[in-house]
Amino acid sequence: MSAPAPELPTLPITFRPTRTRVVLLSVGAAMFVVITVIALTLEQLSAGERSSFVFTALLFFGVLALLSRPKVVANEEGVTVVNLTRTRRLSWAEILRVNLRAGDPWVFLDLSDGTSMPALGIQPGIGKAQAIRDARTLRALAENHGTGTDNG
Repeated sequence: MSAPAPELPTLPITFRPTRTRVVLLSVGAAMFVVITVIALTLEQLSAGERSSFVFTALLFFGVLALLSRPKVVANEEGVTVVNLTRTRRLSWAEILRVNLRAGDPWVFLDLSDGTSMPALGIQPGIGKAQAIRDARTLRALAENHGTGTDNG
């Protein structure tokens, strides 16, 4: 997948799967509204049952909101990777390579400590072309600011 290196963007820049985020939050909001309306319109439900419906709807929305959280923020000092439940700050020198291979669910960062870290903020799910552009941009930034190398 050899392509011309993208022009480096002005930092800071945020990468996030926008379409996926919109779908998750829209579905979550719609589910919350529908379940809440059902809970309030069913006359045979007690107050406790109604509140459990609303609580369940809020729980569903919370899970979908959590799934929409991932992002990757790059600035002059490094990269902040926000995944589902963890946030990790990396300096540019810690990122050796940015990988998005065919079939990968998201970008993986090869780190200087010998580990690989998923960066869920760049994922080809719904927006494959955008994810590829974002991965190439992050790769170019890592190569420009740190010790990263291009590995195709």
